[in-house]
Amino acid sequence: LVVGTGGFLRPASLRYEYGREDPDTYYGGWFDTGALWREVFGPLDPGGTGRVLPDLWDPATDRATRSDRHELPPGGVLVVHGPLLLGHWFPFDLTVHLHLSPGALTRRTPPADRWTLPAFARYEEEVDPSATADVVVRTDHPDHPAWGGLSA
Repeated sequence: LVVGTGGFLRPASLRYEYGREDPDTYYGGWFDTGALWREVFGPLDPGGTGRVLPDLWDPATDRATRSDRHELPPGGVLVVHGPLLLGHWFPFDLTVHLHLSPGALTRRTPPADRWTLPAFARYEEEVDPSATADVVVRTDHPDHPAWGGLSA
């Protein structure tokens, strides 16, 4: 089962409380990490239902998605993807960080989204995802990713 954090954005009224381009809010307030714990990880705990909610919020309509829950079968795999995931102590068995150098991140970030770059710089400084992740893949050149191997 694949779950993207884009389906766990907070409502626009909360995301944009300090403006549409506030990097600090993007870093710590755009994604509903509590809902990820409750709706994705909690059901997979021992004694949980095994029924995961794949998304909660549609950012296009700014309304609840009302999606059906999906049961993860025994031996199933949950893949969670999105920005800024490490540092929340999610119960991942394996983490992969796709690393971009600051220059590559700037070049590959669309101009309209460059206001998020300070949030990614803060993430690098505070979380150090390249040291935190189990596996690092260097993606400055997406056609030629470089396996970073297991982190120490």
